[in-house]
Amino acid sequence: MKKPFGINRGKFLAAAGAGAAVTMIWPFFSSCDSRPSTTVKPELSEGFKPDVDLELTATQSKASILTGNKTEVWVFVSTLLKGDKNTLQKLEGSYLGPIIKVRKGQKIRIRFKNNLPVETIVHWHGMHVPEQYDGHPQDVIGNGETYIYEYEIMNRAGTYWFHPHPHGRTGPQVYNGLAGLLLVTDEEEEKLNLPKGAFDVPVVIQDRTFDNQNQLIYLDGQMKRMQGFLGDQILINGSASQEISLKAGCTYRMRLLNGSNSRIYKLGWDDGSPMTIFGVDGSLLGSPKELPYLMLGPAKRVDLWLDLRDKDEGTVLTMKSLSFPLDGMSGGMMGDGMMDGVVSKLPHGSEFEVFSVKLVDSGSNSAELPARLVNYQPLDPSTATNLNSPRQFAFNMGHMELTINGRTWETTEVADEEIVKLGTTEVWELINGDGMMSNDDGGGMMDGHGMMGDGGMMGGDSGMMGNMMQMPHPVHIHQLQFNILERNVDGMDPGLWDAIKEGFVDEGWHDTILLMPGMKAKVIMQFKDFKGLFVYHCHNLEHEDMGMMRNFKIV
Repeated sequence: MKKPFGINRGKFLAAAGAGAAVTMIWPFFSSCDSRPSTTVKPELSEGFKPDVDLELTATQSKASILTGNKTEVWVFVSTLLKGDKNTLQKLEGSYLGPIIKVRKGQKIRIRFKNNLPVETIVHWHGMHVPEQYDGHPQDVIGNGETYIYEYEIMNRAGTYWFHPHPHGRTGPQVYNGLAGLLLVTDEEEEKLNLPKGAFDVPVVIQDRTFDNQNQLIYLDGQMKRMQGFLGDQILINGSASQEISLKAGCTYRMRLLNGSNSRIYKLGWDDGSPMTIFGVDGSLLGSPKELPYLMLGPAKRVDLWLDLRDKDEGTVLTMKSLSFPLDGMSGGMMGDGMMDGVVSKLPHGSEFEVFSVKLVDSGSNSAELPARLVNYQPLDPSTATNLNSPRQFAFNMGHMELTINGRTWETTEVADEEIVKLGTTEVWELINGDGMMSNDDGGGMMDGHGMMGDGGMMGGDSGMMGNMMQMPHPVHIHQLQFNILERNVDGMDPGLWDAIKEGFVDEGWHDTILLMPGMKAKVIMQFKDFKGLFVYHCHNLEHEDMGMMRNFKIV
């Protein structure tokens, strides 16, 4: 079995405060795979007539995020060549973006150019596209090269996004600023009287850490990447102010994206008001759903309804991340500095403010949230070819490896259980931990009490490896949207489940599902339209970079 490709740190900038140790910041990563690419890069097709044609360039820049020195970031620079002028929008005052707005049925061409000092490629997260346009890690391009995307928008109305996807380097590239929104509408959504324009508000939530020169600090070292990145400060749409200015007397659609590398949020209004959710990942819901709080894992998106018609000008609403117990991953072994030497000021699972909504003016609009939204028709489980024997995929950690079914990343290889047939419907069971640790010699197996069969570190309730084995894994499947059939929480810590169980929306169409430690989930999906090689992985970006990613092949 191949080992995960190592991450080689190239050049970095160094900064030191008075009396402080030098801190490594602004990571650049050299190629993790020296294999020369054999992939034929797509070129402009004369037969493809785009409705939208745009240029998208990844490059280095500087942004005013904190008071004082500008922060060195990586950005997507965009230019609209063809299409409605509202197709391409900037996130005002932000280094993130752009926002690309398209309609189902449109044909889109993106001319992506890499002006970074490292290889990269763009993944269109949640989009149903052919193999060559998905952003597979084998398709990375080098500095000065261009990759052409040409595809028809086949997705339902929803909030999608795009970000880099080179193996071993996705975490630092997203962290440095490369992320944007792709908003899809369709005829069904357009018939609804939902908020539009200035009343349709993107909210990209990310956590970051800065040094005393306002430069981004990322992780260095394999042990730190095992737990994922946790920052000291929350940014909203790339801004450190965390304040969103809206109008009293109006209704709003807030599109929430957890754009953080690893952090999970338990979102709730500080006054206890319910969260009204009417969309997830790749669809609107059949009807709105009220939750006391919302669990939002990395890469997840939701549409949040905000009714300010009974609020006065000057009112401030605060969205918090509420506390929930993560045991060994927050206040314990993996969060108290034992492994990383740096304690986040915002421990995972702690309570803190995420953003505030300040009503700076008054106004009105006519948008309403109907009791029925769209005709939600999930896949029929009886049509699945393997309903009674779903494919099982276990996400495990151990021996400094992160594996799926005991395997780690391989650029193009697939196992037998990763080959599926075009035109079929299947059920997959996604499992967070199964009591096993991967090891090439077959040793290192964990028993039910966390003991290692090869005489290594102790597990158990208070041991190191037992805790390390239990981390959340937000699982993302490329190329399709799936329905969630069930969550099995028999293997979860009861205290953790009790603290989060009311925060999940399992209705609708999803491309990412948050698996908490010990959780199993069955999802149903259909493989249609395109054959090819696609990936599925943990969307804790550090886990993904370390090899918790595999291919599946549609034949």
